[in-house]
Amino acid sequence: MEPTAVAASVDMTFWGLFLQAGIFVKLIMLGLFAASVTVWAVWFSKGKQFKALHRKADDFEDIFWSGSHTLESFVRQVNPQQGDHPLASVFVVGLEEWNAANDEERRDGTALQRVRRMMDATARRELEALEAWLPFLATTGSVGPFVGLLGTVWGIMTSFQHIGASKNTSLAVVAPGIAEALFATAIGLFAAIPAVVAYNRLTGSMGRYAARVETFIDEFLTVLERQSTRKTTARR
Repeated sequence: MEPTAVAASVDMTFWGLFLQAGIFVKLIMLGLFAASVTVWAVWFSKGKQFKALHRKADDFEDIFWSGSHTLESFVRQVNPQQGDHPLASVFVVGLEEWNAANDEERRDGTALQRVRRMMDATARRELEALEAWLPFLATTGSVGPFVGLLGTVWGIMTSFQHIGASKNTSLAVVAPGIAEALFATAIGLFAAIPAVVAYNRLTGSMGRYAARVETFIDEFLTVLERQSTRKTTARR
C-alpha cells in the first residue's frame, strides 16, 4: 500500500485516534477523561458551596454584630442552620460551653480556655469536611500530565514496533501512530490544567473562609470576656 493510501485510511479525528490506540493507551485515555469530568464537577459544586458559605457568613456576621439579639436568642435562631453552616456550628458550640461554666470558671479564665478549645476543635472538624475532593484536584493537576506522558511513551514504542515490522519509515506511516500517542498527553493536560486552576481558586476561597471563622472565634471570645468582666465589676 502506498504511503498516501495509508494516510488516507487513518482516521485523525479524536474518536478515530482513540479507537486506533492500543488497549493500554485506551485505558489511560479513559482514566484521564474520567478525571477531567470529575475535575469540572468538583470545581462547579465546591465553587457553589463556598459561595453559599461566604454569603451565609456575611448574613451571620451582620445579624450578630447588629446588637439586635441577645446571645441566647441568636443561638436559637442559627441552631437549625448548623448542618450546612460551619460558622453557626462554631458559635453554638462555644456558647453552649460558656453557658455550662460556673461563675468561678468564668472569673479565673478557665471557661474561656475551654470555650476556645471547643470552638477550635469544631472549626477544624468543619473545615476538614469542606476540604473534601481538594486533594483529588491537587493529585490530578500534578499527576495528570505524567499519566498522559506514559500513554504517549507507550504509544510511540508501539508505533516503532509497527514501523520495524512494516519496514516503512515514511511520514505517512509514522505520523498516525505518533498522533495517537500524543493524543494521550493532550488528554492529560486537558485534565491537569483545569485541576490546577480549580485547586488554586478553591483553596483560596477555603483559606478566606477559614480566616473568617478564626477571626470570629477571637472576636466572640472577646465578647464573652467583656461580659464576664462587667459582671465581676458590677458585683464589687
